[in-house]
Amino acid sequence: MKKTIAMAALALVVSIGSISCKKKISDADLQTQATTVVTSNPNASVEVKEGTAHLSGTFADQASKDNMIASLKAIPGIKDVMDMSTIAAPVVVETVSAVDPMVQQKVTDAVKDFPSVKVEVVNGELTLTGNVSPTQAKQIKMSVDALKAGKVNYNYTVK
Repeated sequence: MKKTIAMAALALVVSIGSISCKKKISDADLQTQATTVVTSNPNASVEVKEGTAHLSGTFADQASKDNMIASLKAIPGIKDVMDMSTIAAPVVVETVSAVDPMVQQKVTDAVKDFPSVKVEVVNGELTLTGNVSPTQAKQIKMSVDALKAGKVNYNYTVK
């Protein structure tokens, strides 16, 4: 994104230098410059009419939207920027436990002989924690694997 902004800034500087000798800048020239600036956000577009840039599209956050408006206002010949753009709604991810309670109970029963081991659901995954000996670790793994419980995180400490 930084490279795109840098390229847009470079294109803007070149465009400003090439049109600085002209007295009246056409909307077509302004459109070309404004489009170059807006290409840093693929979800946005701009249309220039009578020296006013009409910005539309979607931005990830308010800061990127404000930066785009400031960049458009910095183009010589752009009188104003009409903001018709929106901010994308944040994506909300609902976490539902992917672990069947029956499976969790079977694993708990399988490790009941090892009181230092706890069976928990962490980030939607079955996780075993605690302190065990190397022999106990092997026995626990064999018992739990025999249940075919799916993905199990063995986060216990082997001492």
